[in-house]
Amino acid sequence: MKQSDSARPRGRRSRYTAVLGLALAACAAALATYSLYTASAPRIIHTEPSQFSPVLVIEEYGERCLNFSETKGGGRQTCFDLDEPDKMVFAYTRMMASALFLNPKPENVLIVGLGGATIPLALEKILPDAVIDTVEIDPSVARVAERYFGYKQGPRQRLFLEDGRAFVERARAEGRQYDMVMLDAFDVDYIPPHLLTREFLQHVYAILSPNGVLVANTFTNSHMYDQESATYADVFGDFFNLRAGNRVIIAARGKLPDDETLERNATALADTLAPFGIDLRQALQRFSRKPDWNENAAVLTDAD
Repeated sequence: MKQSDSARPRGRRSRYTAVLGLALAACAAALATYSLYTASAPRIIHTEPSQFSPVLVIEEYGERCLNFSETKGGGRQTCFDLDEPDKMVFAYTRMMASALFLNPKPENVLIVGLGGATIPLALEKILPDAVIDTVEIDPSVARVAERYFGYKQGPRQRLFLEDGRAFVERARAEGRQYDMVMLDAFDVDYIPPHLLTREFLQHVYAILSPNGVLVANTFTNSHMYDQESATYADVFGDFFNLRAGNRVIIAARGKLPDDETLERNATALADTLAPFGIDLRQALQRFSRKPDWNENAAVLTDAD
């Protein structure tokens, strides 16, 4: 049957409309893909010159991160979620915070290594009455932490720009003590050697209060794993060995608490720690007491 003249234009318009719809849908999909790519691709928003290594501030995947020198790889020092800034992005920061299971209410805390201030800012909220002293050797890191990561100095949040060991030795000479000392001078594959030795750890031990707790962020895999472990054991005796990406050592000046005490303290902190993304059950399961190193390894000393 011959199609009428009046029907032909409608058919052409229908085909045109369909093709146009497909084209618009394709454009929308392309724009969505581009938007997703641009939102997730690393974007340097600031570079801070430093005498040590340039300090980069990078945004990607909805996170703002502090990094040294490079935009790719596993070198993130600090990251926070732009939508949930309190949530701890890295497992190692959650493990370090779980040291509160040993001493839930430290009145003063010393942190060696500022980075993007994840730990100092979290402890300021978790411990509203505590004084938090942070030692950072690089003024450039401090400037970046204040401008891009929300760190602010004050009576309870004190910053000291100097070498961590020098600060610890002076604190010992002056008779100062801390309820918790956190060592976080960590750069992907490097910890300053003078912060790994028996002599340094003896200084740290001396500035801990009787119920004081030491927390150290270090390596899961390292050619010095056995020696580092033997050095901590030489100074502190038994310690907790937590592993998830990084390794976190938690030791005490006194005797380590039993599992029941850890669980009781963790339960009491449940509501306080929830905004920081800390899963209490998972955190408790990481508290290993079992040595996984050669206990006859040589101890690291200043003479090495």
